[in-house]
Amino acid sequence: MPTQLSHRPATVADLDDLVGFPQSPDELFFCYPKAVWPLTVGQLAAAMAERRNSSVVLLDGRPAGFANFYQWQHGEFCALGNLMVAPWARGHGVANYLVGVMEQQAREHYQAKLMKVSCFNANSAGLLLYPKLGYQLSGLVERRNQLNQRVALLQFSKAL
Repeated sequence: MPTQLSHRPATVADLDDLVGFPQSPDELFFCYPKAVWPLTVGQLAAAMAERRNSSVVLLDGRPAGFANFYQWQHGEFCALGNLMVAPWARGHGVANYLVGVMEQQAREHYQAKLMKVSCFNANSAGLLLYPKLGYQLSGLVERRNQLNQRVALLQFSKAL
């Protein structure tokens, strides 16, 4: 049976499911560098309150993915943030679908001409995903991880 993907705005009722998506301190760092392991409802609720267009992807009716915009400039760009996929839903196209949903929202709600995404050098899944979806490397900046080690944050962008 084919999997059924849909999406809707994220709600407070989703938080209990969503905080279980990151499976390690590294995974949490990749999707929410400012958060402290383990991800809590309070941390994610705070992110949702200061960000825009928090969205949930449902796979066969279950919350399977989440993302939002951490920057948005009307008529210019949106920056994708907090992208995370439930462990049980990985490999089912959730991230591809979710990025597409967020691109559509960037165009429709903000008339954005560009979508920006950032990905840490150790995040293989992200580094493989974004170029496949048409994103091109646009920058590289140094950051510090949760252990205060130097890491590279690769910046990608895509014309919408």
